Amino acid sequence: MIRITDSIAIDESELDEDFVRSSGPGGQNVNKLSTAVQLRFDVRHSPSLPNDVALRLMRLAGSRLTKEGVLVITAQRHRTQERNRQDARDRLVEMIRQAAVVPAKRRPTKPSKAAKAKRLEGKKQRAKIKNMRGRVSFD
Repeated sequence: MIRITDSIAIDESELDEDFVRSSGPGGQNVNKLSTAVQLRFDVRHSPSLPNDVALRLMRLAGSRLTKEGVLVITAQRHRTQERNRQDARDRLVEMIRQAAVVPAKRRPTKPSKAAKAKRLEGKKQRAKIKNMRGRVSFD
């Protein structure tokens, strides 16, 4: 079990990891070892995630989400499989933690009368300055 928050934990059997060849520098092992990790997590059908968290996670995932609702995280920062695997899991946990935070409800507000008056006074001042930039008449 991977603990995300106090109320959310996902089972390791829900994660599917594939090891692929990594791009970038790797020295002599670059064409021999599959060190990059593709971590797949089925967000849409996961029994561990509450529905609202799953919906926020799908919105947060963006292009990393497939049409079937599977989140794909590719990790290839490190040169070893184990470190890339842990990096991918850490990134998944962090994404789920972000999705678990309920966004604050927006309360619409109106400007006060004093704020409206101050704004209009500023506009009048500005209009007066701009009006003075007009042509000068020598009458």
